[in-house]
Amino acid sequence: MPELPEVEVTRRSFADRIADGRIVAVRVGKPLRWPLGIDPAQLIGRTALAVRRRGKYLLLDLSEGTLLLHLGMSGRLVFANHLPAAGPHDHFDLQTTKGLLRLHDPRRFGAVVYAQSEIAPEAQKLLGKLGAEPFGAAFTKDYFYQNIRTRQSPIKQVLLSGQPVVGVGNIYASEALFHAGIRPQTLASKLSRVRADKLHAAALQVLQDALDLGGSTLRDFANAHGEDGHFQLQAAVYGREGLPCHVCTTAIRRIFQGQRSTFYCPKCQRP
Repeated sequence: MPELPEVEVTRRSFADRIADGRIVAVRVGKPLRWPLGIDPAQLIGRTALAVRRRGKYLLLDLSEGTLLLHLGMSGRLVFANHLPAAGPHDHFDLQTTKGLLRLHDPRRFGAVVYAQSEIAPEAQKLLGKLGAEPFGAAFTKDYFYQNIRTRQSPIKQVLLSGQPVVGVGNIYASEALFHAGIRPQTLASKLSRVRADKLHAAALQVLQDALDLGGSTLRDFANAHGEDGHFQLQAAVYGREGLPCHVCTTAIRRIFQGQRSTFYCPKCQRP
């Protein structure tokens, strides 16, 4: 599933190119996770102003209204001057005078939702409960510690909830916990301030490394240029079950938490 680095990498790969493009045609394919919420024909004539990100959502600001785009489990956006005819997994085309933006999503868990503004009910239903942005001013060490110190769930699950911080999904939660030396099963409330500070720093570093490497391509992620990410090539624990830890040579273990795979080193990471 695309996580914050992949969504941000995608944003950067087409935001400048679509800016000031006037919408000339809209094609909607098979139903996605949520309905578009507007007659597609009503979007024609509006202008794409900017592309922002909130958590794992991309917000395409128009001259009137905003499109919220989510990549779901397997979605990716493509932006080009010319693309072949839409295939069976191409579910949304936004043709502008600057190029064609297409959502390709084999599993159809992605979405494109129209809202009159970011504070409209349709937008707030999706964005209203999201936690702090990791690179925003609000995500301080104190904020993070105060947010997790009363939570009685495993710290890995707390990170995945998106409430203390958005975008630290399955891959990057496993990696951050490794670099902080914290066992993923440890209850969030059991973390000392010192260990919480280490995790705060590790999460920021892992996300920044992933951004620098273009995200992670495990199956089908690519940015809007069609370029793969390379963070997975330097992962310390994720996807490395049975392989030796880069630090201590102990075999990396995999467990399941909330039906998601978690990878960790039983020696380097302590409860």
